[in-house]
Amino acid sequence: MMDSGADYLHLDVMDGHFVPNLTFGHPLVKCLRPKVPRAFFDLHMMVAEPEKWVTDMADAGADQYTFHIEATDNPLALARKIREAGMKAGIGLKPGTPVEEVLPVVEAVDMVLVMTVEPGFGGQAFMADMMAKVEFLRRSFPHLDIEVDGGVGPATIDACAKAGANMIVSGSAVVKANDPRAVISQLRNSVVKEL
Repeated sequence: MMDSGADYLHLDVMDGHFVPNLTFGHPLVKCLRPKVPRAFFDLHMMVAEPEKWVTDMADAGADQYTFHIEATDNPLALARKIREAGMKAGIGLKPGTPVEEVLPVVEAVDMVLVMTVEPGFGGQAFMADMMAKVEFLRRSFPHLDIEVDGGVGPATIDACAKAGANMIVSGSAVVKANDPRAVISQLRNSVVKEL
């Protein structure tokens, strides 16, 4: 992905509790870090009790730790813990969670992730109605990093960029493409045009 022009690696960590699937944990991140030393590791923590993994992921080499607001009772304390561990803090919203839920936390995080599919499974259809959340966040917080994840590819990138997303996660559209570099370039160009 980095050789194809990706700006960062978005790593989906799933615990089989917050979402039904199970992926990997900090040992794999630690193993991957020396293989791609200059890559920015954006950890998407689709886990219950995200507080438990902050120190391990920081030690493994994560750059940004994105937790779901639905998975914690104290998002402000968790954001502070993440930053104190030396990482950027991100907070994610599932499609059914109103954007207003993150407002008390926005000033304490570096990025808000708007899920455009239900978290936990790749290859789902993009939920265009989630762009209203992105538009609201962009209007309210002009300098905030806003990430979209789920069903994003050449057919949906313009909607994301126009809404104000500036961090794009694209899985299937990139890895299944005949020319991943061309897809990444198209996604980036769409966002840059709208910035």
